[in-house]
Amino acid sequence: MGQFYERAAMVAQRRQWQAEGKRVVFTNGCYDILHPGHIRLLESARSLGDVLILALNTDASVQRLKGPTRPMIPQDQRARMAAGLAAVDAVTFFDEDTPRELIAEVLPDFLVKGADWSHFIAGREEVEAAGGQVLALPLEPGYSTTNLVDLVNARPA
Repeated sequence: MGQFYERAAMVAQRRQWQAEGKRVVFTNGCYDILHPGHIRLLESARSLGDVLILALNTDASVQRLKGPTRPMIPQDQRARMAAGLAAVDAVTFFDEDTPRELIAEVLPDFLVKGADWSHFIAGREEVEAAGGQVLALPLEPGYSTTNLVDLVNARPA
């Protein structure tokens, strides 16, 4: 089971993993409705290294990006669910619109996003400048949180 870290503790733990020679993978997102596409992306990301960090947008960040009706699940519950996933070793939050600052502090060996973000992966420059790799992994067809929310909202009560 993964562990939740406040930001400063996450950065310190990353240094510890680095000292132990562990390869750290980082990904991020809202994850406000967990679906099979998320699980497969996290499993693929975790297979790249020894440790997977999942940075979740805070509720305020999700609302700024997705609108006032999101997230569907509050951040503490999202963090608890994410930490319970076998692929996830560490969970933390970021409140900014992008995790660029957090990524610059953590400097993972691998920065991973879904292919839908290949046009813009926040933190790319920082990770590559530090010698890390940035990857856009293929998505699981047919899964999208926004589409799921729309589907649920369209159903009769």
